[in-house]
Amino acid sequence: MAALWSRTRQRTSDEVVVKSLYEEHGRALLAYAQRLTGDRAAAEDVVQETLIRAWRHQDKLTNGKGSVRGWLLTVARNIVTDRCRARASRPTEVAETPSRVPVENDHAESVVDSMVVMEALDRLSPDHREVLVEIYFQGRTVNEAAEVLGIPAGTVKSRSHYALRQLRELYREKPGTARLVVLKEAVA
Repeated sequence: MAALWSRTRQRTSDEVVVKSLYEEHGRALLAYAQRLTGDRAAAEDVVQETLIRAWRHQDKLTNGKGSVRGWLLTVARNIVTDRCRARASRPTEVAETPSRVPVENDHAESVVDSMVVMEALDRLSPDHREVLVEIYFQGRTVNEAAEVLGIPAGTVKSRSHYALRQLRELYREKPGTARLVVLKEAVA
């Protein structure tokens, strides 16, 4: 019971200290903080933080070194300085405007799509895979692919036809599988 009485008495004492500090120095603190910040709401936040610090460091107020108001104004100035430094250290936020488009999806989608296509290509025979790589990934014409692969142009056409048909069949096998839409677009 004594501990409860002691805590209640301490809480009442703390409230009296903060209330008396605010009554005596609150207007001056608010005016000073408002001059420093240029914003009433920010100044009120600074005063509140100053009073919290005064409550936490009551021993500094009663040590007899300097005035209480001087200590409070110094604390308020330090709080404003800290807030300015914190704001300056963070990058500025840029609002979205019609001329500035929002950030698009990251490259994860394309990585997953590439993995699906590579897995599907691995299921093809080496001859069919070579033809598709030359035509679709290297961007070569049928004649250029035939020259690079050292086979006739008609063989390139037939291998690409059968490779695409096999990819379509793979797509039909797993219609519910995610990412096979990429294959559907590639073989369509």
